[in-house]
This record gives sequence, C-alpha cells and structure tokens, in this order.
Amino acid sequence: MARAIMLQGTGSDVGKTVLVAGLCRLAANRGLTVRPFKPQNMSNNAAVADDGGEIGRAQWLQSLAARTPSSVHMNPVLLKPQSDNGSQIIVQGRVFGQAKGRDYQRLKPELLGAVLESFEKVAAGTDLVIVEGAGSPAEINLRAGDIANMGFATRAGVPVVLVGDIDRGGVIASLVGTHAILDEGDRAMIAGYIINKFRGDVSLFDDGIRAIEGFTGWPCFGIVPWLRGAARLPAEDSVVLERLARGGARALKIAVPVLPRIANFDDLDPLRTEPDVELVFVRAGERMPADASLVVLPGSKSTISDLADFRVQGWDRDLQAHVGRGGRVIGICGGYQMLGRTVHDPLGIEGGTLETPGLALLDVETEMAPEKTVRNSHARSTEYDAPLDGYQIHLGITRGPDCNRPSAIIDGAPDGALSSDGRIMGTYLHGLFGSDTYRARLLQSFGLSGEGGNYRESVDRALDEIASGLEKHLDPRWLAGLVG
Repeated sequence: MARAIMLQGTGSDVGKTVLVAGLCRLAANRGLTVRPFKPQNMSNNAAVADDGGEIGRAQWLQSLAARTPSSVHMNPVLLKPQSDNGSQIIVQGRVFGQAKGRDYQRLKPELLGAVLESFEKVAAGTDLVIVEGAGSPAEINLRAGDIANMGFATRAGVPVVLVGDIDRGGVIASLVGTHAILDEGDRAMIAGYIINKFRGDVSLFDDGIRAIEGFTGWPCFGIVPWLRGAARLPAEDSVVLERLARGGARALKIAVPVLPRIANFDDLDPLRTEPDVELVFVRAGERMPADASLVVLPGSKSTISDLADFRVQGWDRDLQAHVGRGGRVIGICGGYQMLGRTVHDPLGIEGGTLETPGLALLDVETEMAPEKTVRNSHARSTEYDAPLDGYQIHLGITRGPDCNRPSAIIDGAPDGALSSDGRIMGTYLHGLFGSDTYRARLLQSFGLSGEGGNYRESVDRALDEIASGLEKHLDPRWLAGLVG
C-alpha cells in the first residue's frame, strides 16, 4: 500500500490546496509516483478528468503538479452548490443526485464506500498519496458520518498534518482549540502541524511554537511563508474573488460580473496574467464600469436564478448601455445561455421557474435537458482561426439563427454563436482564454500586442517555485520521511 499523508485545516481557505499541490510537485521532482486525493470537495470550479467525469478543479491542478493523469477517483465526491442550502452531488465523476444540507448529512455514510474504493484505486501502484481535507476537523457537529476529514482518516488509517493560517490571526488558538475539542481517537491521528502564510521574522514565532507544543504535544513541521507562486495558480473557491483587489488602470479593461453561483471562474485566470489587461470583478451592489471595452459573462451553476439576480443588480441595463457604446461581450457556458432570448426549463431541472427571458443579445434560445455534457475537447476558433483546448460541463441545448455563425468548431461540430456584427459571442467551451494563440489574437483585436506568453508554462513554473519554497521551509527530517 502506498504511503499517505492527509492535510487538514484549522479552518477553510488556510492554503491546503496549494500545499498539497506543492508537495505533489516536490515528490514528483524527487522521482516518486505521487497522486492527490480529496474525499469530498465543495466547489463550482470543476474540471473534466482524463478518464472522463467531473472532479474539483483543484484536484486537476494537483494532478498536474504530480505529473500524473487526472482521475475521477482523485475526488470521488464533489458538491456543486446550486442554492444557499442545496447542491448537486457528483460521485466518481457522475451525477448522483441533489440534496439539501440536512439530507446530505444522512447520505454521507452511504458515500463512504465510494470514497474508500476510490482511495484504493488512487493508491494502487503509487509511492505516495497526499490527501486534502475539507473545511476543518474542528466542526465536530458534522463528525458523525464524516467522509471529508477525520471520518476518512480514521477509516483509511492515514495520519494527519494540521495546517493553520497565521495571516488571518489566532493561529495558536485555532490549533490548540482543535486539539481540545477532538475526541481521543481523532486527536491520535494528528502527527503534527504546519504554520502557513507567515510574513516577517520567523524567529518571532519561536514562543508560539513552544506554547502550541506545551498545550498539544504536537511537533511543528515547518513555518511556510506567503508563497508568491500561489497567486499564479488557478483559484479553487469563489471566496478568492472577495479578496482580489482592483489593479491600476491598464490599456484594456475587462469587466466580469460575479454571479451568486459563478462557476469555473478560473477561465479568467489567463487574462489576469496579461500585463495590458485590467480585469475587474464586479460584485453585488456595484455598477459595471462604463469604460470597460469587454464584458465576460462567466459560467453559472444555476443559469436561471443567476439571470434573475443579474437583473436585480441592474447589470442588464449596464450591459445594454455597454453594447450601445460599441462594447463587446463574451458569454461562456451559463453566460452564453443568458445572452439568448429565452431560457426554457420545462422539467424544472434548476428549480420552479420553467421559462425566463434572457438578455436578448444573441438570437438563440436554450432548453435545459437532464443529460449533462462532460468532456474534454479540442476546438478551433472561427473568429481568429486559433486552436483551442478546453472542456465542456453543461446542461442544455442552445439553438437559433445566430448559431449559424458558430464561434468555434468543437470536436468537428459547430459550437456557440456570434451576433451579425461580431461583437457578441457565446460558447460552451471552458478554457478558451488558456489558448495562448486565441488570447493573443483577442487582445490584438483591441489594439494590444497580445504577447503575454505561455500560460500553461507559467502555471508549471509556479508549481516548481512552490515546491522549492516548501523544500526550504518544511522540516527536512519530516520531508525525508515523506518524500525521501
């Protein structure tokens, strides 16, 4: 059986995803066969695994870090939030059903078998598996039936390293508090801890380490500084959008409305790396900037409800004004569906609204259908005659006169639509901005040089930087036992 270690956090968003990716790359660089694993993830940022089916985008990134093909078994349970208290449940890459929070708690023991089965498949033929928890083991109100943290660790016999985020403050209390409220069996699974996102003189935390050891007996496996390479990695959770600061004015301003159920917003990451692009995420209560040249409507897990919120925010009027000024619009997946005249949902797949008017910027209509399209795709842009590699994850079929001007040819078939003047474009293809040629030609159409470089290589370099940082700052004796 492969060696395995599990990183659990003292809370959400403490940096587990980046640490797992960095450790995967570090192990791969040392010649080990390593694979990531996350029993349960909650995210609308999904990817299509190499063996087909949906997984969290973070596990796709971690497999890239590990230099190994991605698999649905790396993230056997994926929850895709559709409302404030309900999610679509993906099990081993396929739609399992839908459930609200309390109902899902009753389902978890049933899903544990699939989680353990997937873990065995991931571990087979592997030197090392690095497991990522979800949320925090300190959520003891959810411990019964848990499959994401200690419930998995105790059943699979995987030792745990706790990760504490010092940047948000209270890291000593969060570690000591976790020790205090875990039961004896769960506490025994914890081998030690890592302090993450440290800024400044590490020696100032010497007394903190002694205090934590005095309360818990746990050793410290390292103090990791704020790793700059992490900013160049695709983000997993929409909480990151709340922290993105607006940059200075640049040659091209692109506005992106942040929908309540925004999905696959990492589509925008390649644009963020462009030196001449100012990417503005427009949040609830804000107006779309009048000086934006391009508006991108991102994917959505709930097209109809997000379209209703779009109108509540007044963004429909902003968008019409933008188009009236000669601005351009790109809609991706759910954003593409919103651009049409009508969205029909006769089976109530997204809820109780069976039909809603769209933004009427494209002469197309969408009908939701129960069968989900999930596949990686090779495509070509009809606008710029540029190759595209991406993926599709969507419900619904879109038809109409503007589809006679497809925006791309995907796997030999027409996809998407263009308005007659070419200023409004929709597509079901995620990842199109990651095509360096397409991105360059898009920017050139706005008068820019479009020489931002190879995006995939920049992500790969960031992973190597993170791996080097971990090698420098983590306890060498612990690392030797893990990846030596």
